[in-house]
Amino acid sequence: MPANSTIFNQFLFLCSLQLALIPVACGQLPDLSYKELQWLGDRVFANECASRFDCLTSWNEGEDFPSLGIGHFIWFQSDQDEIFEESFPALIAFSRQRGIQIPSWLEQMDEVESPWRSREQFYNEFESAKMSSLREFFADSTETQVAFIVHRLEQSLPTLFNDLDPQTARLLESRFYKLAASSRPHGLYALIDYVHFKGTGIKPSERYAGEGWGLIQVLQQMSSGSDPLQDFVLAASTVLERRVSNAPAERNEQRWLQGWNNRLATYLPL
Repeated sequence: MPANSTIFNQFLFLCSLQLALIPVACGQLPDLSYKELQWLGDRVFANECASRFDCLTSWNEGEDFPSLGIGHFIWFQSDQDEIFEESFPALIAFSRQRGIQIPSWLEQMDEVESPWRSREQFYNEFESAKMSSLREFFADSTETQVAFIVHRLEQSLPTLFNDLDPQTARLLESRFYKLAASSRPHGLYALIDYVHFKGTGIKPSERYAGEGWGLIQVLQQMSSGSDPLQDFVLAASTVLERRVSNAPAERNEQRWLQGWNNRLATYLPL
């Protein structure tokens, strides 16, 4: 797989400095070392792609959109209406802002909209020049994708607790920062990965039977015990089981539950 370890190492060092400067309401996200940040990037790639090059462009069975990159960022067609939050166009905008070269066919798009109308078409074109250039882009921009995932967590902080009553907001903020500092870097990894994996839980459209499955719902489910990381994993498992129970039967989300729980288990130190 293409790699540029020198640039990646420089990125990780700079990112560790940036994390130390993130403004927060009642706490501070931990300042991670180079090795901790490197581990974080490797974990995200392993979670979403099993570290496989061909998995950088995927379309899961039962879904209506492709999942791309080390973080499986989802991409919709024009005018596609989904309850899930699209993330690939935001990654491209993030990459452009940082001067990262993107595939020329993407650069030529007026709007970053998926060109594939179906999973069948997507895999029929899997070895095309367009798809191959997309995989090369993802393989060469690991550091940018990790930075984008961190950025999504940063962006969620100001609004995460806005709609809660003050007492509940203080409780969940306390859980958030205790988790971030827990078993470093695993606590921050759990927060970053879960927001990327299942969202913040703020978006009203991301609900089944009126109940969400994002970070805010997991923080609400936590028990405030002595081990924030263990509490978070147990709460997340409960929230995702509830999502599966509430999901429309035709989505058959039970098939994904074991994989989701396996991913949650990676949050815990061995």
